[in-house]
Amino acid sequence: MPRILVAVLLAAGLALPVRAEVVLRRVPERGIQPQAMTGSDGRVHLIFYRGDAKGGDVYYAVSRDSGASFSAPLRVNTQPGSAVAAGNVRGAQLALGRDGRPHVAWMGAQNAQPRGPGGATPMLYTRLADDGRAFEPERNVMQTAVGLDGGGTVAADGAGHVWVIWHATGEQKGEDHRRVCVARSDDDGATFAPEAAVDPDGRGCCACCMIRAFADSAGTLYILYRSAGERVHRDMWLMVSTNQGRSFTSEKVAEWNVGMCVMSTSTFQQSGPLVTMTWEALDQTYFGALNPATHALLGRTAAPGDPPSRRRYPVAVVNPQGETLFAWTEGMNWNQGGSLCWQVYDQDGRPTADRGRAPGVPTWSLVAAVPTADGFAILY
Repeated sequence: MPRILVAVLLAAGLALPVRAEVVLRRVPERGIQPQAMTGSDGRVHLIFYRGDAKGGDVYYAVSRDSGASFSAPLRVNTQPGSAVAAGNVRGAQLALGRDGRPHVAWMGAQNAQPRGPGGATPMLYTRLADDGRAFEPERNVMQTAVGLDGGGTVAADGAGHVWVIWHATGEQKGEDHRRVCVARSDDDGATFAPEAAVDPDGRGCCACCMIRAFADSAGTLYILYRSAGERVHRDMWLMVSTNQGRSFTSEKVAEWNVGMCVMSTSTFQQSGPLVTMTWEALDQTYFGALNPATHALLGRTAAPGDPPSRRRYPVAVVNPQGETLFAWTEGMNWNQGGSLCWQVYDQDGRPTADRGRAPGVPTWSLVAAVPTADGFAILY
């Protein structure tokens, strides 16, 4: 800030604007693929992956100081080596349900048990046990829809509803015939109804692209996925349900016509009434907020500057001051690490001077971020 402007503000008795502090923190125990959520009590819930990319373990830890330190990790999967990390998009996902209870879902590894129908790759789910000391033995929630790829997702609300969601094939094979499948629980994940296809037939699903779900504080369920109509219309679609997943409306968020699987990711986060989401397009990453009344996308912001290399794996979080941190990676590819980049935006959506870049995002990893009292923390 220019010294003359500082002097004017001080002379007028006005407070100086405080820059958001962005702190970079490594994932505990050299883990990868962090997924972080801040509970209503301010605790940060974190899951991360360790082990071989084709068969490893998911761990859970809690921080009471915005990610500066974490509790001793608990292994989430009771069967060792039953999770996967290869491809970055197939790892475990985290949701917080009633009373802040963690729920975790992931695509099973080759040796994972129990199997899906006919020995298919399972869609596994678990939750923290009632005593909070361990996770329950994982269960396969896939009863009929097979052909799992691109991982799966989980969402939970404060009323005891839990949804495990993935995309899969039916009688007709091929990604242009894949459907979004939802298994719903109304008892905090104790039991699940058989899955149902909820997306309009004909769009397809990009086979190895991440699907992401989120339930906001009002119980609205959001699903963000990439289609594969005619195998080339790989557009991002946002599906919204206000009746616990019984029916959905949909909106096309972005178009991308390409005849291959792009292995993209997406995220959701809520601050106050606003839900913010991120997604990818050709060499670029975006974030935008949703209208709390209509659930429509209010606008979209791209990562600043011309992409020097492919931008991937975005995440956006909003702090109590209304500032937004947008983070993404650059230079990452199959079996290749890259760099972390970020940009902070003020309460009016304008980019601030808080922008940075750091090397060292590990192979097969992602980045996570949480708000802090003074700004933000990025975990990578």
